[in-house]
Amino acid sequence: MKRDVSAHLDVLVHADTVLEFQIAVARQPGMELSESLVFELDGMRCQAREVIGPHGTRIHVLRCGAGNLHAYYSATVLGAALAEPPSDYDLAIYTRPSRFAESDKLLNFAAAEFGCGIDDPETPARVAAWVARRVRYLPGGSTPSDGAVETLLSGTGVCRDFSHLTVALLRAVGVPARVASAYPPGGVPMDFHSVPEAYVGGMWRVLDPTRLAPRSTLVRIATGRDASDIAFLGNHGGDITVNGLWVNAFVEGPLPYDDFEQPLTLA
Repeated sequence: MKRDVSAHLDVLVHADTVLEFQIAVARQPGMELSESLVFELDGMRCQAREVIGPHGTRIHVLRCGAGNLHAYYSATVLGAALAEPPSDYDLAIYTRPSRFAESDKLLNFAAAEFGCGIDDPETPARVAAWVARRVRYLPGGSTPSDGAVETLLSGTGVCRDFSHLTVALLRAVGVPARVASAYPPGGVPMDFHSVPEAYVGGMWRVLDPTRLAPRSTLVRIATGRDASDIAFLGNHGGDITVNGLWVNAFVEGPLPYDDFEQPLTLA
């Protein structure tokens, strides 16, 4: 499968700062990747430092002065990544509550709704289907500081909110779960996408309760506990204003059919 993805960020930097970008495709065995990443501050090229994170995640760290910064990324991805076997550390860290997936606050609710799911391979799909029914996709229906509890109470949100609630409920019933950011060919609206992954049958399986794009076409960017680990842009210093963000993702040929009721491995 061939996929072409790109992103363009226009950021106004008001004072010296350190920016962290997570927009580059994760490097994983079994996948061919050709790419270009360019940063320009007031029309002048600047160089970022690459930091390698877990699961192929790549963070590009840029020390930046005041000015108008543009980040341009494009990549062609061929093939599919080999499935990554989870480590014991993964299974431990992705069962704990985190900043936006407060599973400890949902223990009683999740047990009453789903029972204990750690030994039931059907639980992750049931939880994702429940979230798909209970939460309405609504741009602007949440804030960047909302976590799983706020999403459960409001019943609205965007992809990150769907992911957080799914992950928190799974962890609450004993199933290791994590989130991934991805480029979503066929996604509407087109943007960076967030999906939950659950540990099912000895492997990580992607479960997308938003059902916005075929999961087999998704291109992984970053993986972590919640949105705090996979944010496309982090700022550590002076104020910034994001003037614009443009994301594109295409797959060669027609979009494949996706049976969202079934777990799937994400490349």
